[in-house]
Amino acid sequence: MSETANRADRMRWPALYVLCAGTLMIVLDGSIVTVALPTIGSALHFSQTSLSWLVNAYMIAFGGLLLLSGRLGDLIGRKRMFLTGITAFTAASLLCGLSGSQELLITGRFLQGVGGAMASAVTLGMIVTMFTEPREQAKAIGVFSFVAAAGGSIGVIAGGVLTQAVGWYSIFYINVLIGIVIVALAARLFQPDRGLGFGAGADLLGAFLVTSGLMLLVYTINKAEEHGWGSAHTLGLGAASIVLLAGFVLRQAKVSSPLLPLRLFRSRYLWGANVVQILFVAALFGFQFLLALYLQSVNGYSAIETGLAYLPGPIVIAAISLGLSARLMTRFGGRTVLLAGLVSTVAALLLLARLPLHATYTMDVLPAVVLLGAGAGLALPAVIGLAMSGATLSDSGLASGLLNTTQQIGGALGVAALATLASSHAQNLLPSAESAAAASTYGYRLAFGVAAGLLVAAFLLTATVLSSPKALPPRPSEGGTPSDATDASASARSSAGEIPQGPDGGTDPGASSAGAGRARLERS
Repeated sequence: MSETANRADRMRWPALYVLCAGTLMIVLDGSIVTVALPTIGSALHFSQTSLSWLVNAYMIAFGGLLLLSGRLGDLIGRKRMFLTGITAFTAASLLCGLSGSQELLITGRFLQGVGGAMASAVTLGMIVTMFTEPREQAKAIGVFSFVAAAGGSIGVIAGGVLTQAVGWYSIFYINVLIGIVIVALAARLFQPDRGLGFGAGADLLGAFLVTSGLMLLVYTINKAEEHGWGSAHTLGLGAASIVLLAGFVLRQAKVSSPLLPLRLFRSRYLWGANVVQILFVAALFGFQFLLALYLQSVNGYSAIETGLAYLPGPIVIAAISLGLSARLMTRFGGRTVLLAGLVSTVAALLLLARLPLHATYTMDVLPAVVLLGAGAGLALPAVIGLAMSGATLSDSGLASGLLNTTQQIGGALGVAALATLASSHAQNLLPSAESAAAASTYGYRLAFGVAAGLLVAAFLLTATVLSSPKALPPRPSEGGTPSDATDASASARSSAGEIPQGPDGGTDPGASSAGAGRARLERS
């Protein structure tokens, strides 16, 4: 092995930790800002309506630019895209901290969303290209999944502490310090990658259609609770976003260098896992949002107490995703682990669907938090592994951006739909309920029950669409030889849970390979 290859091998795990630090900074920022909103509103004299733009401006930019950023990462190089994104996010955080007006802070939040999308869109693509051996890749994805899943709960605690102890501006300044360290380490640890070049897919019209369509869709979802799901505002903007996205799909079917090659969706693992992720994340984000409201508005918890109530969840996620999930995926396959995670999460939401008016934390809340942490720790690494097994190495940045896009859309849709459902049901029951708190509790219970239904649908989809097919003959891909394609096929099947089983139930060592890893599912 050459000296360059040896150095790249040694640097893989430190590079993974830097990627996860960037993801954690971006994830933390969202929940930290949410906790600080009342304080920011008082300091800068935001109205209740205008305050929501601190969330919406970020979500619109982040959700709208993920897919485009993922493809640009494939074209110009993922290292360059990640560094540019973290730099932009850091600079925007400094702008937010220095803001003395509403307009400047909202602008800073929008620019944070742009930088966050650029960095997040290529992270998974970088991970699957650094770790091609199935067992190591499963372990690396487990580390990433822990950061993505647990970061929100950690941010609730950090946001409360920083806002109360220092001031709201400190939640942005902390990003500046972290961002500088990440850029310095990434520039040293990441291996250079040239990218495919703009001639391989610079579809400007397609970029405009998908970016504007996704931005409009995220905006529509976020404003649906304010205007109502059946209002002319929601239906009109929703229809316009669908027209833009439909135009994008038609464009991709005809253009010679598409931004999103439709051949990707020949892989049922890629499209099936993305649909499952939308349903799972909708339920997960809905849980985080609704349980926080229930604990604070019904049971009188403070912001810090609410964050501490969530703390067992990240601990369980860490215990499972930082090692156990990788071993389980290697032994039983990604599909089986995903099904187990969905069962655990359904059980958690069904427990929450019977919450009493005045809950006891250890009896009524803690079991659900633990079960949901276990479900997330199992399901998220598995769904990521299944989805990324359906993309070639050259398309891994795009597949990463697609996964992040469906995650963002699922989260926005879940929070908006479930919050609206809980609120409207509570309003309907208010005249006959014994108190406003009781009506709110019934609303939350209904929403948790619906969230459980979403996960039942995800379970059925996983059991049918993501079932393991029979082995198919290997096909050379991306210029590889037949033997290369066989290695890549074995690696991709291992990530998806399809490697033939040995007599002891473990993976057949002769069937697993550390080949290219992603070519198996891109077939004519």
